[in-house]
Amino acid sequence: MCNWNMAEVLPMMLTGRELKESLKVLPEYESNIREQSQAVRLMALNDIYKVYLPSEMSCEIYSKIYLAMLRSLQKKGTKLATQQKYANFKGMKNNEYTGLVAGSDSFTIIGSSGIGKSSAISRAINIATDNKVIELQNPYCRIIPSVVVQTPFDCSVKSLLLEILRQVDESLDTHYFDMAVRAKSTVDILIGLVSQVALNHIGLLVVDEIQNILNHKQGKSLVGCLTQLINNSGISICMVGVPEVENFFMEVEYLARRSLGLNYGRMEYNSYFREFCEVLFSYQYVKNQSSLSDGMLQWLYEHSGGVLAVVVSLIHSAQEISILNGREVLDLVALEEAYSKRLIMLHNHIQPAIQVGSSIARKSASKKEKRNKVTVPETNDCALEKRHSEAIINVPANKDADSDWSFAEMAARAKKEQVNIINLLIGKVSITEVCRA
Repeated sequence: MCNWNMAEVLPMMLTGRELKESLKVLPEYESNIREQSQAVRLMALNDIYKVYLPSEMSCEIYSKIYLAMLRSLQKKGTKLATQQKYANFKGMKNNEYTGLVAGSDSFTIIGSSGIGKSSAISRAINIATDNKVIELQNPYCRIIPSVVVQTPFDCSVKSLLLEILRQVDESLDTHYFDMAVRAKSTVDILIGLVSQVALNHIGLLVVDEIQNILNHKQGKSLVGCLTQLINNSGISICMVGVPEVENFFMEVEYLARRSLGLNYGRMEYNSYFREFCEVLFSYQYVKNQSSLSDGMLQWLYEHSGGVLAVVVSLIHSAQEISILNGREVLDLVALEEAYSKRLIMLHNHIQPAIQVGSSIARKSASKKEKRNKVTVPETNDCALEKRHSEAIINVPANKDADSDWSFAEMAARAKKEQVNIINLLIGKVSITEVCRA
């Protein structure tokens, strides 16, 4: 009989402010770095990618992962787990597996690309496990609290199973992968072997980039493999992907039941977004220091669509360009240049889409529908109905050629009807509403 108290093998579960302080990562920064050479500053600039400021999403992911890990560990060493080991051994001989410790131990973390899912998961695992392999006595056993793998691009079940074995070998210095390769094990044999290894040595299995199942006909087979691992090993499995994968899991009941979990969209324009941008702005490597204004904050949200990874890229690229061209200041001009030169591939994917007066933006909006598109992001802190808002109007170069109205006519009509002229211009010109400080 195993004498394991799984509640004591993991570090104490954190909550509240203590959890946020533990999750936070702020690289060391000294202001005198701005006086160093270009080469030194450009290399130090990469530290901005190490900044991690925990959000409510980070705390939820930590709690979900910690509890799933604990639930999985509590099954190990039980009488049912011992019976499952014998069942797996028999199943490897006749390819007929029986799940004895099965349960609803899979869940999903779904969210838009770039919002920080993988970073949150990595930080949560580091804090929840202290990056240590668990060693248990009576009987002796070594357990990896969490194994993280990526969904193969071709949805190969064999590749996924072999990668799990390779990760275990890397952490425990075992030879499961080599033995499976030398024996030329089939998928059926590998499922039994991985189930046995997971039952003995794995707490939580995280499968990232699960949206790859959408691009291959073997997608359902791979999800079926993960389901069988749950049934045969009892470990918790976390599947991480983007919102496009939701429809796949909603198709049938047994998939939907195994994909319940956390779901996140793009970042809202709120106090966390402001704090995040302020922290990034504190890491300045240009010679002339600047502060973050409300206008720049609004601009960052509009030109990132609430995607934090894009915000980091914008601020990093703006400083890099400013250092290289000698301007040496992080301002709106540098950010505009970074957006136009470095992020051009993302212009069509950023929501809300903002049309700026640059030539690159006009090229990307060559069609009339795009040229006349009005985008006014709604935020809690900047209601469009308030009088202190300011409209920036971008008039198409060929307005007179494809329209039969004039600003004078619109102004006269607005005065006569006692309405805001902005409402009359919607659909005729590009309008961006910006909140004044």
